[in-house]
Amino acid sequence: MASWNSIHLKVLYQVLGWSTFFSWAISCYPQIVLNFRRKSVVGLNLDYEILNLTKHLSYLIHNASLYFSSVIQKHFEKYGFEQMIPVAANDVAFSTHSAIMTSIVLSQVVIYERGSQKFSMYAIGIVSVVLFIAAICFFIALHDNSWLWLISIFNSIQVCMTLIKYMPQAFMNFLRKSTDGFSIGGVLLDFSGGIFNYSQMAVQSIDQGSWVNFFGNVGKVFISLV
Repeated sequence: MASWNSIHLKVLYQVLGWSTFFSWAISCYPQIVLNFRRKSVVGLNLDYEILNLTKHLSYLIHNASLYFSSVIQKHFEKYGFEQMIPVAANDVAFSTHSAIMTSIVLSQVVIYERGSQKFSMYAIGIVSVVLFIAAICFFIALHDNSWLWLISIFNSIQVCMTLIKYMPQAFMNFLRKSTDGFSIGGVLLDFSGGIFNYSQMAVQSIDQGSWVNFFGNVGKVFISLV
């Protein structure tokens, strides 16, 4: 893979990347603390959380596979032998941490007061379809050794989940005319993390003089913008 042309941009890349990680990582905690203090998840949309977990697990599979697997990295050479992989260590750390934290929130759903709230058939249906598609794609990739294609599917899944996961919570807030029970602090940190994440990609592209970093990992671009 390619090396950095500017040590200053490399340092800035690392700073922005870990700023992204800490913003997105810390954004998980206000909701967990709020649920713990209230001993209730009333006001937190359950569909949002199950869609969020599906998103983070899909993103973790993509990031960890591309970052650690030399086999998949060789397939990435279709973009050119002198290109950097578009996944950083902070991306792997973020998706791992977020999957764990979202699982903790879902465990709070089980043990705390949730009123009349329950998972909708729509959310359960979406997750079921996603799992079915992922299973089919895995067996296709297993037959053809098309592993880069497979992780791109998981990347596409996480983009779709990112696009729709906020909708149940936003609609619920609208119906209640209230955000009580949903952490506002988490939203602000989520927003700042998106800015840092997009900026990190821009720095790598500037250093390399190439936009492969963007279209080689469209999923990372989309979660920043969304």
